[in-house]
Amino acid sequence: MKYLTTIGRILFALPFGIIGLNHFFMTSYYVGMMSTFIPGGGYTIIITGLALIAACISIIAKKYIQVSCLLLALLLFLFILTIHIPGLFDHTPITILKMSTKVSTLALIELLKDTSLMGGALMIAGIYRNENLAKQPDKQN
Repeated sequence: MKYLTTIGRILFALPFGIIGLNHFFMTSYYVGMMSTFIPGGGYTIIITGLALIAACISIIAKKYIQVSCLLLALLLFLFILTIHIPGLFDHTPITILKMSTKVSTLALIELLKDTSLMGGALMIAGIYRNENLAKQPDKQN
């Protein structure tokens, strides 16, 4: 069973690293997704990419995993508040892969995905909190 949790942890982390790298290669795409009230433009995208890559490395390396997962959950929550929820009110028609839909439909899908990932990050943080507590020596008063 230990192998399953290791594989699951790595599979959970890898997409964040890949998406983080995409923040460097596709900055203009991500700037187009940003709400107008988020400052920094491209710099915010680069910082977000660095945060995603750092979380990926931390989770895979099992270093500071609890803090990384809590910060990752916070970042995902900010994505939900600043990108996906405003997108729910954007009924602009778009075409993706020859399929017509609305921005609001995609925003709902992304909102649900990031909510799920946020839950996974919180679960991993909780699991590694318990492991960290188990490794601490008992303190006698």
